[in-house]
Amino acid sequence: MAYRWKNDLSLADITPKSVYLNRRQILAGTAGLGAIGLAGGAQAQDALEPNTLEEIRSYNNYYEFGTGKEDPAQNAHNLDTSDWSVKVDGLVDNPGDYALADLLDGLSVEERIYRFRCVEAWSMVVPWNGIELADILSKVGVQETAKYVAFETVVQPDNMIGVQRRVLDFPYVEGLRLDEAMHPLTIMATGLYDEPLANQNGAPIRLVVPWKYGFKSIKSIVRITLTDQEPPTSWNKANAREYGFYSNVNPTVDHPRWSQATERLIGGGLFAGRQDTLMFNGYPEVASLYEGMDLSVDI
Repeated sequence: MAYRWKNDLSLADITPKSVYLNRRQILAGTAGLGAIGLAGGAQAQDALEPNTLEEIRSYNNYYEFGTGKEDPAQNAHNLDTSDWSVKVDGLVDNPGDYALADLLDGLSVEERIYRFRCVEAWSMVVPWNGIELADILSKVGVQETAKYVAFETVVQPDNMIGVQRRVLDFPYVEGLRLDEAMHPLTIMATGLYDEPLANQNGAPIRLVVPWKYGFKSIKSIVRITLTDQEPPTSWNKANAREYGFYSNVNPTVDHPRWSQATERLIGGGLFAGRQDTLMFNGYPEVASLYEGMDLSVDI
């Protein structure tokens, strides 16, 4: 029987919905990174205060809709998610352009309560609804020569002000090694808090890899490619010194411009203390994927 991941968190650990969807109040007035931390555990939960509904939808990161923290909430409504399809190609048995409903048909949606750690040194706990990526890949048939999985975000220039401004080299692309993609922790999320993903959160389908920094969890996916070559990734192309291909959460390897040893909890207030960052974001079961690698070099 295939191993299925067992959730080790409970509802008591979840960052309140209002705090997860909006960090504006916590981050207002901060400089430098522009990101302070998100709630990770039950102990921090007590200090969190819910935001208003307006605040919930006013703060997010999604560069296709602008670099300002309020831009995605203001602009992501322009994202057209109707008739969504995902191209599956490369080293697969059943390539094609799949309607999203067809791609996911017959597969089980599960709730996964995961820690989420941003490279900017904030963290939170989020209840995703999604499907194990391994189930999707098994459905399309992975060929023996495949070693990596590449992902691509939708590009809608008329609807995406950030694409027009070329902040990054769009389309946004990401990738995983095949064994990472097939790990039961890796999911394709279609919702959170038992609601469909909002556009600014990556609707209608996004990747979630909880032991990696958040930028690896690519949003609004329109293409999945199986390949035998390590695929390019957007932030690595933009700045290879700061953003590696693997981007595993690692408190012993600092970002060139800040420490990764600790993280700040969103919801705890501007002057809340920091908590220690956990190796692999607290998912030691993935350590075997990297046996023999020097994670201070293979970042």
